[in-house]
Amino acid sequence: MAKIPLHTFHIPVMGLAYTIDSPIRVAQYGISSVIALADDDLIEKMRNFYSTKFNIPYEEITQKFHDYRAERITSYLNLVDKIVKEKFGNFKTELTESKTALENFMSMLPNTSDIKKGFQNLLDDGIAFKENIQNYIETNLFPGEIDVNIMTKLDKDNFVKNEQLPIEFNDAHAALRGFANSNLESSVVLSAGMNPRLFGYFENFKDFFPNENNGLKKKIILKVSDFRSAMIQGNFLAKKGLWVSEYRIESGLNCGGHAFATDGLLLGTILEEFKQKKEQLIQSAHDLMIKALQLKNQAFPENPLDLKITVQGGVGTAEEHEFLLEEYQVDSVGWGSPFLLVPEATSVDQETRSLLMNAKEDDFYLSNISPLGVPFNTLKGTTNEFLKQKRIHENKAGSSCPKKFLALSKEYDPHGICTASKKYQDIKLEELESIKNTLSANAFEKNKIKITEKSCLCVGLANASYLENDIKVKGQAQGVVICPGPNLAYFDQEVSLKEMVQHIYQGKSVLRTDRPNLFVKELKMYVDYFRNEIEMISGEVTAMQLKKWNSFKTNILEGIEYYQNLFSSTFYFKTEEEKIKNQFDFYKSELNAIQIPKPE
Repeated sequence: MAKIPLHTFHIPVMGLAYTIDSPIRVAQYGISSVIALADDDLIEKMRNFYSTKFNIPYEEITQKFHDYRAERITSYLNLVDKIVKEKFGNFKTELTESKTALENFMSMLPNTSDIKKGFQNLLDDGIAFKENIQNYIETNLFPGEIDVNIMTKLDKDNFVKNEQLPIEFNDAHAALRGFANSNLESSVVLSAGMNPRLFGYFENFKDFFPNENNGLKKKIILKVSDFRSAMIQGNFLAKKGLWVSEYRIESGLNCGGHAFATDGLLLGTILEEFKQKKEQLIQSAHDLMIKALQLKNQAFPENPLDLKITVQGGVGTAEEHEFLLEEYQVDSVGWGSPFLLVPEATSVDQETRSLLMNAKEDDFYLSNISPLGVPFNTLKGTTNEFLKQKRIHENKAGSSCPKKFLALSKEYDPHGICTASKKYQDIKLEELESIKNTLSANAFEKNKIKITEKSCLCVGLANASYLENDIKVKGQAQGVVICPGPNLAYFDQEVSLKEMVQHIYQGKSVLRTDRPNLFVKELKMYVDYFRNEIEMISGEVTAMQLKKWNSFKTNILEGIEYYQNLFSSTFYFKTEEEKIKNQFDFYKSELNAIQIPKPE
């Protein structure tokens, strides 16, 4: 039976720890969320924690196990699945036995929900309430999805002593195997672009292929930043007989975590293209998939399978939420960072949550702290920042690098080193010292910062769960790294799950009043990003760079024009129409004032 989702929002993956147990917290209410699979160490500790909490026998999977990473992931996902089913069972019983519980639950459902209307009819009817409601719940309620996230680039080679293990023991491959072998019937979200080897590895698991009833036990979701990359990746997988069930569009800059800026394409224009060309996306993948499945002598669907388009990044009001669903016909809207202020939904230690509540616009910034070399959204004043600066000050820059998930640089070691590690930074600082005489004091200092600003994300992004649950943290103190989107500047209080859900649906606002519109905020970020790119240029400008910048600027200008037309014709955002129009004009003149350098 096709499940009709209860909610029109989902909670995307956040950090390593922030949504590590979100399904256990919120899935019984029909809310879907995503677990990061990068850190099997954290996953194993959380399995121990929850096994103890729910009196489930636990045997540690140590690093001595041959396939420990995949096995840890499978065992944890099976545990989460078991706990969610148990909590959901108890919740259903509670709803049949208590009208108060039912009314409470109904207040968390969207007003447009047919299921909410169905409940209301049963309540109004009142006759044989318990029996009827029981049947209704059994037919209509399902727990939220327990989805998982794999960053495709985090696919480090692994070694035993000096011998490289086969590719399937690479980090992302092992994580995929861990999910594939689990009992879950849910989706894997692939983020950070294409990894052909990893995409090919999906073919080893039958759960990703359609069965004879055209069902998929496990599904693929691609996180993408534009239509072109969706088409390329979707067709690449289709040629292997694999179907992408959802494209999750994320704002390039107005998001949490790593920011993959587009070529100046703004969110509205990207969503418009998906809306216009959705059929093309479906048809081209369907044709390629059927051919591939026929060659494999496998069951194939006559008609295309379901394909969802969802969006996330910077959404903050009920009106914006509704607008995205209506205007672009998306299936769901991701609400990430605001849920960091909901203790019932996410795993955050108290100190970090207080920091988030008190943070203002200027405290959120796009940093270079990620060892991946990709801009990373973060926050001033974290404990990680403090400890890192202290080490730099004591001439002990760099991390001890206990986990090595980001040890991807092969510059000095074929096994890979992380650019945030002490080992790497020592070498780089020594190299810098040796050319000190050839540099100005300013250039020397700039280069030094470039080396030492990298943070240990593996530990920093996992620590919040340990702190929240009183789990002992061993090794060098790294504090907490948190990576919220800049949208969190406008949320300044801890709220209950019910309050946040009602904020999303009924507009019972939990916001500060001075928040800019989602599209205006993203536009500002792109203009700032563009200005910064040009100011940072040193040395000669290549023809390639010029071409890129010109097209970046053109895309933003076209985006502004698209918004101006859209906002003058929509029924949404009427109370702020004049203000938004002026802001678009302002950023347009800001953009036009940025001079692209002339070639020599």
